[in-house]
Amino acid sequence: MERINTTFYKTKVIPQLQQKYSYSNVHQIPKLRSIHLNRCLGAVSQKIFQKSSEEIAMISGQRPKITYAKKAIAGFQIRKGMPIGMTVTLRRERMYDFLTKFIHLILPRLKDFRGLNPTSFDGNGNYHMGLPDQLAFPEIDYDQIDQYRGMDISIITTAKTDEEAKFLLEALGMRFQ
Repeated sequence: MERINTTFYKTKVIPQLQQKYSYSNVHQIPKLRSIHLNRCLGAVSQKIFQKSSEEIAMISGQRPKITYAKKAIAGFQIRKGMPIGMTVTLRRERMYDFLTKFIHLILPRLKDFRGLNPTSFDGNGNYHMGLPDQLAFPEIDYDQIDQYRGMDISIITTAKTDEEAKFLLEALGMRFQ
């Protein structure tokens, strides 16, 4: 298991990208910008919200930012200003640490994992995926959870096309179907 960091990126990934796409300027080479973790809970009790916030903090290594409802939706029992979710933005070393853990520990632990969906790129070089539950993370104790709660993970890159982003993520070690 090779640790992904800036040294790994500079020594292993940049030469592969340069060879395949032959960029004229070093600043054209795509790189990771950030990783976003997002969990939306809706209208839940404060206790559940706090526990979920602690889970995201354990998974990401930093405290999540609470997101609030912008408007009231009666069908979902949500009022304006009510906390409904949380998000974490990882950059620099925490981003690389999370990506290393994600590629080498979490993805192999997913049930029936055969590779990531190659069509989950957004057209701008960013990759988005959802996890069905939090049990794949080694920080989460099975006995401590009361309900399965998934999360969305977005990997933001500076790539201009989805093809470049896919090659970048493959060079970093992600497997696609």
